[in-house]
This record gives sequence, C-alpha cells and structure tokens, in this order.
Amino acid sequence: MRLDRRTLLVGTGAAGALVVAYLAWPRAGRPSLLPSAGERLLGSAIAIDKAGKVRIAIPQVETGQGIWTGLAQVAADALGAAWESVGIAPVRSGAEWVNGLAEGEGWRPLVGGDEGLRITAGSTSLRAFEQPMQQIGAAARALLVAEAAERWNVPAAGCETSRGFVVHQDRRLSFGELAEAASRRSLGDAPAAVGRPSLIGQPLPRLDAIPKANGQLRFAGDVRLPDMLFASVRTSAGNGIRIEGNPPAGVRFASGDQWVAALADSWWTADRALGEARVRSFGPAGGDDAAVTDALDRALASGASEVLHSVGDIDGVFEGVRPLAATYGASAALHHDLEPPSATARITDGLLELWAGTQAPELARAAAARAGGVDPARTLLYAMPVGGQGGAALENDLVPIAAKLTRDTGRPVQAMVGRAEQVRSDAVRSPLKARLYARTLPDGSVAGLRLRLAGTDGLAKALGRLSGKDRGTFRASALNPLPYAIPNVSLEVAPTVLPVRTGYHRGEVHGAVAFFVESFIDELARIAGRDPLSQRVALLTGNPRLARCLVRATALGGWDGGGAGSQMGLSTISAYGSRIAVVANASVGTGGQVAVSRLVAVVDCGRAVNPALVRQQVEGGMLSAIQQATAPAPSFAHGRVTGPIAPSVGAMAGTPEVLVEILASDEAPGGVNGLGAIAAPAAVANALAAATGRRLRSLPLNPIA
Repeated sequence: MRLDRRTLLVGTGAAGALVVAYLAWPRAGRPSLLPSAGERLLGSAIAIDKAGKVRIAIPQVETGQGIWTGLAQVAADALGAAWESVGIAPVRSGAEWVNGLAEGEGWRPLVGGDEGLRITAGSTSLRAFEQPMQQIGAAARALLVAEAAERWNVPAAGCETSRGFVVHQDRRLSFGELAEAASRRSLGDAPAAVGRPSLIGQPLPRLDAIPKANGQLRFAGDVRLPDMLFASVRTSAGNGIRIEGNPPAGVRFASGDQWVAALADSWWTADRALGEARVRSFGPAGGDDAAVTDALDRALASGASEVLHSVGDIDGVFEGVRPLAATYGASAALHHDLEPPSATARITDGLLELWAGTQAPELARAAAARAGGVDPARTLLYAMPVGGQGGAALENDLVPIAAKLTRDTGRPVQAMVGRAEQVRSDAVRSPLKARLYARTLPDGSVAGLRLRLAGTDGLAKALGRLSGKDRGTFRASALNPLPYAIPNVSLEVAPTVLPVRTGYHRGEVHGAVAFFVESFIDELARIAGRDPLSQRVALLTGNPRLARCLVRATALGGWDGGGAGSQMGLSTISAYGSRIAVVANASVGTGGQVAVSRLVAVVDCGRAVNPALVRQQVEGGMLSAIQQATAPAPSFAHGRVTGPIAPSVGAMAGTPEVLVEILASDEAPGGVNGLGAIAAPAAVANALAAATGRRLRSLPLNPIA
C-alpha cells in the first residue's frame, strides 16, 4: 500500500493517546484482504466478523522472526482490539504494499523499473511498516467510533476503543456489533478517534506459535492439489546442465537452461530416478577453493576500489607514517534453513497460481509469469511462511521452474529439492577478505582507520537474478559506517568476480565486516596496552546509546578486564537502526575445539513492540552465528559445494548460557533479526584471543589451523 500523498498523518496526543488526522482514505487499488463469509472490511486490510474477531493483512513474510505477530500487534493496538481476538492473513498477491526502506537501502534500483519493492529482508520489516500498520488500525478504529457515536448521538471525540469495544462513559458496543455498518462509512464521516495504547511493549504470545506446535501451520511443501505431479530438481552451477538416458516407467524428465527435473506421482519416486540418472552439470572453470582464494587476493592487491563511506582525510592522516595493518578473512557460509526449497504451481483457465516460500513475492510472481508464459495480471502467488531465517527463501529458484513445468505438463506440479541438493547448489554468503589499516596516537586513540574489502554483495546478486537484471554492484548500505568517533575513516570495496554463486544471508555482509572491525579494534587496544572496554568507551563519545549498551553488558557479564587468560571478549555494533553490545566467555578445549560457555547481550532497539520477539531474535541469531563461526567452512568444486552434508542445526549439547537484556527507549523501532548474528562472532574471537594469546583472523574460527 503506497502511503504518500494519501498518507494518514499520525501524531501523539495527551497522555500518549494516538491522534489521527485523515487526508483521504486510500480506497483505490486492490484490497489487501478478501473478507470471508460474515466478515466486513474496514479499509483495505482489516476484516471484522459479527463475533468481533479481527483479521489483519500482513505484508511481510513470516520466516520465524515473528513479524506476523509484531505487525499485527501494532495494528491491533491502534485499533483497540483484544489480542485474543486477533488473527492474520498474508496480503493478497499484487496488493500495493511496498517496503519503504528498499530505496534507502539501495535495493530497488537493483531490480530496475519504477515500481516499489515488496521484500522481507535486512531487518527492515518493523521499521518500514510500523507506521502503515498504525494507520490501518487507526482508520478502522475511527470508522467504528463514528458508527457508535452516531448511534449514541454523542461526539466521537468522547469515545474510545478498548479490548474490542467502543466505549463512551458507561456505554459499550462491541466491534462485531458495529462492523457491518461501519464498513459502509467513509473516512470523511469519521473524525479522529482516541485510543489508549495497551498492546505495544507487551511480550504477547506469538500468533504462529500454537499452529506450528500442533502442525496446523502449512508450509509450501505441505501443499497438495488434485492430480499433482512431484518434481525433484537439480540446478547448474552456472554453465548449463543436462540429463542423459531414458527415465524409468512412471517418470518423465524435463530440463531448462540451468536445471533438470524428474517428475512422478510421488517426490520420492522422482528423486530416486533423478539420483540414478546421469546428470552432467557444467560449472565455471576453476570454481574451487583455490580459485576463490585467488580471486579475493587479486582483488585486494589491485588498485581498483570504490569508497562506500568516507569521513575526514584518510590519505592525509596516513601520509608519512607506517600504519598498523592486519588481514582478515571470512569463508563462504551455507544457509541452515530447516525447510527444503519448494514451489507448487497450476494453471486453470489461463490463471497461474503458485504456492511458495519467498521473501520477495512480487519479484517471484513476475519471474513465474515469464516462465509460465502468462500475463502477470493473471498470476497469483500465495506467499507461504518460511521455515528458516537464514535467507535462502529470498531467491526461490523453484518458482519459475514450477511455473514452466505446470505449463508444459498441463498438471499441477510441486518442485522440490532434497537436503543434499539444497546444500550443493546453495547461494552461499560471499567469501570475503579485508585489509585494515589504522594510525594510533601516543595516547592510544585512533586517528584514522581504513578498511579495504574484497568479495560480493549477496543481496544485490540475489535481487539481480530474481529480476533478470544482475548489475553486479555493491550497495553503499552493505557496509555500516563505523560506530566509533574516529575522525578519519574510509570503507572501500575492491571489485571482485567470484567463481561461486553467492546470495542473501541473514546479517548480509555486516557479520563478516563486524568481525573484522571489532577484532581489529581489540588488537589496537592490546597494542596500546589498554583495556578493550576503556578503548571502546573512549571511541563511543558520539554514540551514547551504544555506550550505554556496552557499559550495561559488561556489568551484567562481570567483565574482568579482558587481560591474558580472562576468556572474555567484547563486541559493539550499530546496525539496522539498533545497537547491541555482547560479552562472550569462550575458550579452546583439549581437542582444539572452540567452547563458548556464555553470551551476554544488551540491546537498544528503540521502542520494543514485543520484547519477547526481540529476545528470541537476538538469542537465536547469536546461537546460529556461533554455530556457523565454529563449523568447518564449505569447499567447492566446479562452483558447487562439496564434502559431507552437515545437519541443518547443531547439537543442543554445548549450547552456551545466553542472557539478553533490552534497554527501554522511546526512539523509533530498529531492526533486530540480524543483530545478534552479526555481533556474536567478534566477541567470541576476542575472548579466544584473551584466553590463548593468539589472534584468529579468519571465520570460521579454527584454533588448530
């Protein structure tokens, strides 16, 4: 839903009450929600039935981050609904919802055209949609209040909403009693209404928790259609693929430029046939580990670079001095999503329908329309919940494949890959290498810092492939400006062509870059003989919110100074409009393995709509990142991942104690989905440096390398 000149103006009234002034009600365009029997639409995105049950259209995809709950909580609070009466529905395919941060993050230009971009990525969902969700809730509330006020013959300004009722003194009418008549009103008849915020800031239970626990929530692979074929798919590493030989009875083979498939009446039959067939995939020449390392080294050594962030005069501060320098690296990282990629498609009377887990539904819909030879206006994509936060579902390759297969076979088709193919063909987080330089002054302060990075921007690559317009660019927003008060800074990217497929991952490039910078800051502190805490506090003079997180985290974590043998390390990160400080306790076991015993994080994410969701995301992000930071790196041959197939999740044994504290704040909400994931590895690496006296400058962390 585009909220520009038709935007509802939201402000704060007395005692924190929400006051809404209406310019015009955006009734034009496709409604976001189709009402069910007995429901009435109030606006385009809220439906209420006669029993008072409220259904709210949610524009973002649920990947386990809790965004269905968070955005519904915002709208329900503005509406004045009772939480136990609230349900959600994904917005309709083709509805006019746009991620307003896509432009500022540099995403929309990657896909071309003038249309907005609907995408769930980069910890943007709450930041982008808090205000629109407030507006749809407040608009529906105003319609209900106007109807009640007319029935009572009282001023609407004297009415309020609370727990599913419109209230005026001792009179009450339920939303269900008012919904049908209120749905016929226009906002021109509905003066501003006042509600009492009661849901924001509460750790309300997740709307998807019980359906997930009892198996009622359906994912893309659960879809079953009459007369459906199942396809097992293999994809190319980039230079084509073909399948040779004849299929067994009951199986048919199909192929495209970069994929092959076996189709049968069960997926297991199709997958077995594909496994027994001769499939030849042609990857890039030299698409192996040595070629990846060589590409990164050559990029760093070249003179070419693009400055993404610059402060002061970095060349001037380095002139005539030999700066301190260190080289850091991060290997490729795999997605560890639990759900195997899948997509289901059918064409009925010229209408193409798709069921898929994808974080960019409208881009996927357009790609399916092209592959299926169908008008985009006759293409519907039902965005299913996604079983994993790793980011693999941003680019679901199977959506256009399923569309083509259903067109060619004339039957519904569900395309899916198994765990082995999921890993072998993964669009990995880009391997990265960085050279860092710093000039320090006699008092230990940092006068200048330069970071030169080699690698690719996986989000840009994924969006480029989705839209068919790969520009190979590196977004300025892919590198966070340093949170420290260093007067001269340069963050640079060296153009890099890698012989492996890279894509979007939770935390994006920020995780590796945070590991580089926070480890280097730790090194500079130790060279200067300073406590890593005092070094950071001195550098955070212009960032009081992050300094507060750091001071509180070290108090909670029992910071011991980080001296030799302490087994404690720090990291501080500003990202996605939020701040986080992490204290880690880590050591090296007798077998050379990394053992993390405790993680303490303090978060300032602005207004926490639902503190329980924030805590879950930070905890889960830290644990996921630690698993990846201590697991063996993937290897490559011919552009595909080789080696044993590791489990999607690590063992529970050895999971560290985790403590997360959320600081109260009245600032605008920040993103948290990737926050813990990008902050934890550096804290662990710094703890290992204190414990062993040896600096590990590469991810994954390997003390015996």
